[in-house]
Amino acid sequence: MVLLLTAAAPCVWGTTYIVASELLPADRPLLAAVLRSLPAGLLLAVLIRRLPRGSWWARSAVLGVLNIGVFFAFLFIAAYRLPGGAAATIGAVQPLIVAVLASRWIGEKLTLSKVAAGVIGLAGVALLVLQAQVRLDMLGVTAALGGALAMACGVVLTKKWGRPDTLLATTSWQLIAGGLFLVPIALLVEGPPPSNLTVANTVGYLYLGIIGTALAYTLWFRGVHLLPTSSTALLGLLSPLVATVAGWALLEQRLTAGQVLGALPPLILSVGRGRG
Repeated sequence: MVLLLTAAAPCVWGTTYIVASELLPADRPLLAAVLRSLPAGLLLAVLIRRLPRGSWWARSAVLGVLNIGVFFAFLFIAAYRLPGGAAATIGAVQPLIVAVLASRWIGEKLTLSKVAAGVIGLAGVALLVLQAQVRLDMLGVTAALGGALAMACGVVLTKKWGRPDTLLATTSWQLIAGGLFLVPIALLVEGPPPSNLTVANTVGYLYLGIIGTALAYTLWFRGVHLLPTSSTALLGLLSPLVATVAGWALLEQRLTAGQVLGALPPLILSVGRGRG
């Protein structure tokens, strides 16, 4: 049950790309990152009424910047500039990064199977980029890779530092920290929020904030604490499949056979490793 609930989080995240492209205002990735994180974090904080103590003020800030602030910013930049399947599949490098960092930071053994999982993820990226029918935007590719790196660091540090309070409390702290980190950057780069948000825009932001963030991150952080670090990271590879299927089914996005092949092995491996 823990595995299934944790796997639900990356499946929901796979829908982020289609929601961003179809429901959100154009060219506002940082605004999307702020509205996805800060309101959800404040809502959870009001409900639970618990604050960090001692060193967890600083630790929550670090984890919030990595898991939420930097990751969300790069995620939405990639979502706006790349097809959903492409943006999600590039994140397949994350398990290899997690495996290496976990071996250095928390003493998890760097096994051949973990390295193989990372190599498969890299192979998926290579198939995706080299066989793309249209030229991929390099800023989008760089953002997707940067998001994978930030999340990998956050996952390992989350495991290393443990959980000092309830799951909802630690989730809310990170969402607030990441959102506050993003607010001045969004205002500087994109200016104030638009005053003419549509019903579709509002629905998109509510979905990303409530389902894609408050619920999904609660399930994700629970899995991070209960499952092996490498297994949790591999579950994140479910996101490319959901993003690819959603783009194909709803937006008629076309991928080559090689690109599909690049997404499927990480999916199969993530399920197999997650069960282990």
